[in-house]
Amino acid sequence: MGTQVELELENNFIQQLEGLGYERVLLRSEKALVDNLKLQIQKLNQIHHAFSEQEWKQVWHYLTKETSVFGKAQLLRDRFPLKFDDGTVKHLAFLGENTTDNTYQVSNQIVSDHSVLNGKTSRFDVTLLVNGFPLIQVELKRRGVEIQQAFKQTIEYAKSAYKAGDGLFGYIQFFVISNGVNCLYYANGTKNIEFAFPWADVNNKNINDLTEFTKVFLNPKHAFKMLSKYIVLHHSDQFLMILRPYQIYAIERMVEHVKTSKENAYIWHTTGSGKTLTSFKASQLLIKNHEIRRVVFVVDRKDLDEQTYTEFNAYREGSVDSTNNTANLIKQLRSLDNRLVLTTIQKLNNAITKDRHQKEMADLQEEKVIFIFDECHRSQFGETHQNIKRFFKNAQMFGFTGTPIFDENGLKKSGEKFTTEFLFPKRLHEYLIVDAITDRNVLPFQIDYWGKYSTTHETDSNGKVEEIDSKELYDNPERLEKIVRHILSIHDKKTRNREFCAMFCVSSVENLIQYYELFEKVQAEMVEDAERDKTYFQPISVRTIFSFGVEEQDQQNTVDEIEAGMIAEEPVDAPNTVDESRKAKLDRYIAQYNETYGSSYNTTDSFYEYYQNLGKRVKFFNIKYEKDEQIDLLLVVNMFLTGFDSKPLNTIYVDKNLKYHGLIQAFSRTNRVYKPSKPFGNVVCYRNLKQATDRALRLFSDKKPFSSVTIPEMGAFLEQYQTAVAQLKILTPNCQDVDDLKLEAEQLKFVETFREVLRLNNLLNMFTEYDKNKAPISPQDLEDYKGKYKDLYNRIKQPSEGKDKASILDDIDFQLELVHNDRVNQDYIMALLGLIVTASNQVQKDQRRKELIDMLSNDAKMYNKKDLIEKFINEQLPKMITGQTVKQAFSAFWDAERAQAYEGFCRDEQLKKPEFDKVADNFNFTERLPLPHEIKELPIQKPPLLKRNSYFAELHVKTSELLSRYSLKL
Repeated sequence: MGTQVELELENNFIQQLEGLGYERVLLRSEKALVDNLKLQIQKLNQIHHAFSEQEWKQVWHYLTKETSVFGKAQLLRDRFPLKFDDGTVKHLAFLGENTTDNTYQVSNQIVSDHSVLNGKTSRFDVTLLVNGFPLIQVELKRRGVEIQQAFKQTIEYAKSAYKAGDGLFGYIQFFVISNGVNCLYYANGTKNIEFAFPWADVNNKNINDLTEFTKVFLNPKHAFKMLSKYIVLHHSDQFLMILRPYQIYAIERMVEHVKTSKENAYIWHTTGSGKTLTSFKASQLLIKNHEIRRVVFVVDRKDLDEQTYTEFNAYREGSVDSTNNTANLIKQLRSLDNRLVLTTIQKLNNAITKDRHQKEMADLQEEKVIFIFDECHRSQFGETHQNIKRFFKNAQMFGFTGTPIFDENGLKKSGEKFTTEFLFPKRLHEYLIVDAITDRNVLPFQIDYWGKYSTTHETDSNGKVEEIDSKELYDNPERLEKIVRHILSIHDKKTRNREFCAMFCVSSVENLIQYYELFEKVQAEMVEDAERDKTYFQPISVRTIFSFGVEEQDQQNTVDEIEAGMIAEEPVDAPNTVDESRKAKLDRYIAQYNETYGSSYNTTDSFYEYYQNLGKRVKFFNIKYEKDEQIDLLLVVNMFLTGFDSKPLNTIYVDKNLKYHGLIQAFSRTNRVYKPSKPFGNVVCYRNLKQATDRALRLFSDKKPFSSVTIPEMGAFLEQYQTAVAQLKILTPNCQDVDDLKLEAEQLKFVETFREVLRLNNLLNMFTEYDKNKAPISPQDLEDYKGKYKDLYNRIKQPSEGKDKASILDDIDFQLELVHNDRVNQDYIMALLGLIVTASNQVQKDQRRKELIDMLSNDAKMYNKKDLIEKFINEQLPKMITGQTVKQAFSAFWDAERAQAYEGFCRDEQLKKPEFDKVADNFNFTERLPLPHEIKELPIQKPPLLKRNSYFAELHVKTSELLSRYSLKL
């Protein structure tokens, strides 16, 4: 029996959908799609006559006035006041209230008018229509084909094909992709397959088979639920989000629990799994229950109050009120205008315990109020919780936590041991760290344990100390300096040459100050050494923040919390009682920060603003900030170790005793999913945390095997790498043999094989003990294969005349991100060019030139600029004017080359130079490549109608490549 072809897979899929209640319709053109849409809108709104031309013109204008996916999603959910020819007005709906109000249809191979991609007309596999709107698009690949090809196809279509014609495919809300044995879904606008999700059952078991997936996920009842309840419009960034299975199960169980029980309950969803979005959507659905007076979302820190407020209102503008003080909170609790309130637990406690508020609050005591506590393992075991229970007689409480408190890590208070289930007796749903890593919703950890000391203590098989805790040893200045030098020696490896950033958590403010000043001292020495040896060293940017108050905590409580694994919360406001010595140190560090970043923060009246700005530079590292505005290493005691998310943060160095949930919380700062070049979170421990780590992982995996939480030792990946390289050598014994791969199937095999070599090479390069010179493939051979790999990519992706047949290589994901190195930027290149100029002899000059060219060859973003930089080295460096800097010479050369290239391009392609300059200026300003429609005014003469689509598709590619090649943002 042969393998199943795509057409057979598609037909079987459609037949199953028909059996589930979808009506099959043949809509081969956009005109047929629009005609069907008219009929379905009439049917939904019970209009018993066909729209007149004038009536449909109004509706059509409404439906097409927005061009963005986000704008269309809003239109879909709003109502439109249609004025009929007889003068009456009816508000049209486009989605019904309930599942049965809507019409469900399925069509396939729809061609959107004028949708030409790479010279080919685009046909969309299977389209699910609700009330005539194409809301769910399904792309299928035959069994055996990697599912990411289907994902890549939707990304390519999104660039132009879905926008073509009248743009009805811009109404797609989410995609489903499948190769028969794997199925994923994701919101329209998703750019990274890492954010495409499998569907799962309530026990988090993924449903991968297409037939089973279709039955449970795409049946009309569930499909409509996803469209109407679980698509979230992110207003501030204007994109769509779709909830994951475990989020939906938790929300539905909360809603059901309110209907059937008055018992308090909690949700155990691991750190990094999107608890804020889950609680927001749960709050939205709960306030639809008319018996509920108010839903109050409670956080335990001021910064989380503002962070959550921003996130809630990003999901829906004006959805939540935050409170500046207790008086505002009371006003909001009494108001009927907004039934969702966000506050801190401190303000809530003030409102219900202070005598001056009792009169205003009295009439709320009997109201049905739902409290949702974020991270309910913190601040819930004191008097405040009991105060809330005593005051609100009819309250029901829900807690969210990624790290519950159990008997093993219970918190003692007044002789009693408290657990999460003591306060929230019912566990409604769980999604553990093991589940999240399996689903790639968070990353696993790669943990290094360092600290081989000369002691009489027992050591493990590697000679590393297992049990030692001596303050005298840990505070030894010699030890601290060794750790600083070790961090500097491994930081580039761990952060992939500073593509990512890191955090360093230490045991005390005193240690932090020592560390900060050691980083200053050691890096200054390394700069001097580099200058003397005529080498290059770029210091890492180290910044810090800490509390400078006098410690006045109850010592017993502190000991109890530490024993339970709690991380003490440092206040993010300036303290009332100041430790002048700490304050003076922090003032100096903030002054350095101000000098570097052009800010004006201080410890007196803008400490919190400094805290916020610091967090933003780490959160948006390599995203919103230029290289010289970034923070490579954030040095902290407790701040930022909980509740802080930064996708570009991939490493945490630890010189601090941690256990249980505090350990998991700290380690989890590193494991947010970001992009393929971040395969795991790095944890580097300078304390003996192996046993504590194993205990914590065992506890929070809840009897599930936790081996997936930490990645294997380097040896396991090295074995995989040896196997991958061996397969590469069998296929192409040397890099030149790639040119002999004439069949597309052979080329496809090479791409897939070498891509695995690249993946494992990138992964191994983050292990400090990995020696690439002893690898199964030499560094030079790897670079040579990379060149062939990129050449093959460029050959495949270039549009060619007369290319009229589909290629199996068109949709393959080359993952060029695995090739490039983000450290190669303009400043770095200027520094290396400077080293060539200052070389003491020709041998050294040639060596440095080769190092730079090899680096450019190894970077996908720089690959198309390599010949220009070589030209500058060969022709301009020898002619530099005395007193002229390398940067000045390079800028003059680059400007001249770019101007000449633009002039030649416009001449050869017969383009209007002023119009081209507008496109180029817009690109330089926005750093966004032009969209296809933006280059349609460039030609001096319009091409013939029959060739127009292919001509503009090719011109768009050529223009984009030219602008990228001469981009100032190297």
